[in-house]
Amino acid sequence: MKSLFRFITYLRPYRALVGLTFFFAALTTALELLPPWLVKIVIDDVLPTENTNLLFWVLIGLVLAYGLKNLCNSLRIRFNNMLEQRVVHRLRQEVFEALQRLSLNYYENRSTGEIMSRVVNDTEPVQRIFIDGFEGMLTATLTLVGITTILFVLNWKLAMLVLLPIPILVIGGVYFTRRVHGYYGEIRQHAADLNGYLQDALSGIRETMGFNRQPYERSRFQEMSQQYSQANLKAMYLWAVYSPGMIFIGSLGTVLIVWFGAGEVMAGRLTTGELVMFLSYLVLFYTPVNQIHSVNHLLQHALAAGERVFDVLDAKPAVPDEGMAQPPTSRLTGKVEWKKVSFSYREETAIFTDLSLRVEPGEHVALVGPSGVGKSTLMKLLFRFYDVGAGAIEVAGYDIRDLSLSTLREQIGFVQQEPFLFNGTVRANIAYGDVAASNEKIEAVAQAAQAHEFILALPEGYDTWIGERGVKLSVGQKQRMAIARVLLKDPPIVVMDEATSNIDTETEVDIRGAMDELMRGRTTFIIAHRLSTLQSVDRIIVLNGGRIIEEGDHTTLMSAGGLYASLYEAQFHV
Repeated sequence: MKSLFRFITYLRPYRALVGLTFFFAALTTALELLPPWLVKIVIDDVLPTENTNLLFWVLIGLVLAYGLKNLCNSLRIRFNNMLEQRVVHRLRQEVFEALQRLSLNYYENRSTGEIMSRVVNDTEPVQRIFIDGFEGMLTATLTLVGITTILFVLNWKLAMLVLLPIPILVIGGVYFTRRVHGYYGEIRQHAADLNGYLQDALSGIRETMGFNRQPYERSRFQEMSQQYSQANLKAMYLWAVYSPGMIFIGSLGTVLIVWFGAGEVMAGRLTTGELVMFLSYLVLFYTPVNQIHSVNHLLQHALAAGERVFDVLDAKPAVPDEGMAQPPTSRLTGKVEWKKVSFSYREETAIFTDLSLRVEPGEHVALVGPSGVGKSTLMKLLFRFYDVGAGAIEVAGYDIRDLSLSTLREQIGFVQQEPFLFNGTVRANIAYGDVAASNEKIEAVAQAAQAHEFILALPEGYDTWIGERGVKLSVGQKQRMAIARVLLKDPPIVVMDEATSNIDTETEVDIRGAMDELMRGRTTFIIAHRLSTLQSVDRIIVLNGGRIIEEGDHTTLMSAGGLYASLYEAQFHV
């Protein structure tokens, strides 16, 4: 119920649409109560007296009642759909914005498909709360109140018989709600798992084909799909017993009315028309009762999905964004300093302990060490993807925790080992560095990154669609586009994380000029296993065991004969 009350708050900005929806729902309900009364007039007043004039006006009344009812119902549906789409759009937007605020660890602990399921699949059933939920419950309630009042006015004895099955229906509804809500929680989780697997399988389709593992993947998908189907069947089987059972119990009220009402007609205490009218209202009475059961079924599905949506909205970022919105200058100097920094992903395993490092503006620094020593982690801390456990990191003299995340990350450009390119055009991918940049500026940075010529050779030049993750481009082409993107951003600090490790030597030579252009005048951090590329950097920092064990230029470290020299000799068999 907590989730349901929370959904109600989303209706507040749309009070006018809520009012119009409920107004036309009430009119529809009221007009639905007229036909049985008009039929009673035909049976009791028209047929015995053969009053054709009265029959004419009754028929006109029936036409108007049915016509106005359907007109009001059409308007109700229209306003309700507008309300539902606006609320769900707002909810979906809030979920996406919440995901943008969350820290990196949230994504590292969940599959992409599972997160996508929450944004798309879990927000979709929420529509049912507004289509079949609030509005359906209101219509059913109004109908029940109206018909119950009419039934007691017509014949209180018959009305009491109508209410006899209600306690059983209520008990059945409570039992069903408790059981099915848990089932729908399982269904949403299995749906998320299936989406997560599907996203992973499609992303790795080349590996599947290369290893000839299509039968293996088919069996995995079949197993997960079967689990999802079984979870759905559990809820469906429960509904298959519950719904007919409740309808049958409700029908017993009709049996009681026919039995008692027929006796009243034969005794002369009730007219035939009144009994027919009572039975007609009785059909209308049990229709909303059954509707409430159906709405409850749909609501449990929607609320189970809604709880997963609210899990995202309520999640707190591990890295709070509480720094100043804007420092005195929007572009800071490239001075970076780690001051006695300690950090661990898990409490029992420290990555760094009291690590200190100072890098001057414009200095080119390489980070070297065995795999897993924390080279990339050091840069993640600079970006504030994670916060330090102890100590501080400063950029241009500011503790990065005192800067807003937006301001901090505008100061840093990033070229990854395998750059991520979006499924769009070449132009749009480069423009990600500055979405307001002109075409001339985009082409200028592409030329600086030595990407302009190969881009022009593409089928549609800068407007060529490059496919998911830039699948239509070579690794070297993607790297040059990534460099162009960072050049467009024009940050004072650049991080190159294994930027040339996936590139052959010939291609590396081709893009060396682009990398030199990117590094010019900028503080640059280079993470590289290919040590031959580091001979021209200003300083090499050697990490091991959570601390800096060596630093200096290539010649100095080779002469020292320490870990760097050992790594270099092992790599090149010197």
